[in-house]
Amino acid sequence: MAHLVAMQTKSDRLQRKQQKLALVRRLFEQGVERDAVVNLLAFIDWMLTLPLDLEREFKTEVEQLEAQQRMQYMTSFERIARIEELLKGIALGLKLKFGTSGQNLLPEIELLEDVKLLSSILSAIETANSVDELRSLYEPEIDNQVEN
Repeated sequence: MAHLVAMQTKSDRLQRKQQKLALVRRLFEQGVERDAVVNLLAFIDWMLTLPLDLEREFKTEVEQLEAQQRMQYMTSFERIARIEELLKGIALGLKLKFGTSGQNLLPEIELLEDVKLLSSILSAIETANSVDELRSLYEPEIDNQVEN
């Protein structure tokens, strides 16, 4: 498949990147073990070379794919541990950035069970200008939980 893609995308580097990503996605979707994907990726890289800027984009997209796959197969124990880890990071970030007003958000945030949302909140602490800006990230989710 990599050879066929190489031939088809000889003059279109952007299309080559997209097809390269599609090959890797297919490996993940078929349940190929991570180590095997890494080994096959070495061959795919050799067949489908990209300019450095597109290679960086490709790397980022593969990392996102891999993260999505890990999240899909996360056991309840792993999920709980991940939530606890995120909450610790959020608590520290809120304390350091916003002091007491930030810590006052923690009881609301602890109600959340969505790992992606908690991860987004943790990332947003760095750039948020106020606690209200952070609250706007998760407030609709809390409203949904209260309704259900």
